[in-house]
Amino acid sequence: MSTNFFTSPGKFYRGNLHTHSTCSDGVLDPSEVCRRYHAEGYDFIALTDHFVGLFDYPITDTTRCRKNGFTTILGAELHTGAMENGHLWHMLGIGLPTDFTPPNAPNFHPIKGSESAADIAQRARDAGAFVVIAHPHWSGLSEADALSIPAAHAVEIYNHGCVVDNDRGEGFLTLEYLLNNDRRMTLVAADDAHFNSPDYFGGWVMVKAKKNTPKALLAALKAGEFYSSTGPQIHNIKILHDTVIVECSSATTVILQGQGTSMATLHGESMTTSKLSRERLAGSKWLRVTVIDRAGKRAWSNPIWV
Repeated sequence: MSTNFFTSPGKFYRGNLHTHSTCSDGVLDPSEVCRRYHAEGYDFIALTDHFVGLFDYPITDTTRCRKNGFTTILGAELHTGAMENGHLWHMLGIGLPTDFTPPNAPNFHPIKGSESAADIAQRARDAGAFVVIAHPHWSGLSEADALSIPAAHAVEIYNHGCVVDNDRGEGFLTLEYLLNNDRRMTLVAADDAHFNSPDYFGGWVMVKAKKNTPKALLAALKAGEFYSSTGPQIHNIKILHDTVIVECSSATTVILQGQGTSMATLHGESMTTSKLSRERLAGSKWLRVTVIDRAGKRAWSNPIWV
């Protein structure tokens, strides 16, 4: 992924890509979910209600909730097939058409002989969606499971609902399994908000686009022109021959990570520009940046292939 988008025309738009409403198992109706995200300063959300027969396979229509300065992307949380542990797959399809054909998924239990997760992910991608492997830690996803979904664009590496409710909200190991197998994946932080616990406004994506429209946001997501955060901002990342320069909001730690245990770390006070050596990461095919602020909140760049 290139880092040129940080300085290209456009602006960053804050959005949540994993949300539920009363159209599935959330407790707020779609218009109230959208109102709350708008009131909290978000520029867009995707309502991703569970795409199962129990809820009549909803692709929740939020077009009426769009207004000046706030937009929505139609989508759903897709379920079909079984993982190695026997549990049902969970994936996000962001940008699905309203006539997307449902699988045979009557409820939250796998159905023998139903469409595979790989097939529905490919169908979603072919239909124009941005496809995300959801909450891999909570799901108990194996490396083989992750590798079986070549159509996925991204891995959900931070799920705020899972952090709040069961402390299984991260997905970095799954992401790095894929990166180390030359899968050029991006990473996503999201809420998975149902509003039946404090599972909202905790993780988001910052998408660089020329316009705050579903089309422009989807194009930027697919191009990897975004970063994810629970608080800090990343203003720029410059990849030089032997160093990486990170410009960000005030941070106490900035980490440059690569394959295996390779890394470079800077600790300091109120750092806004950090210069990290690539010496220990010389053999890594990819790099990614983590920024940590004084409150322990984090921001993560997408992997950068070098």
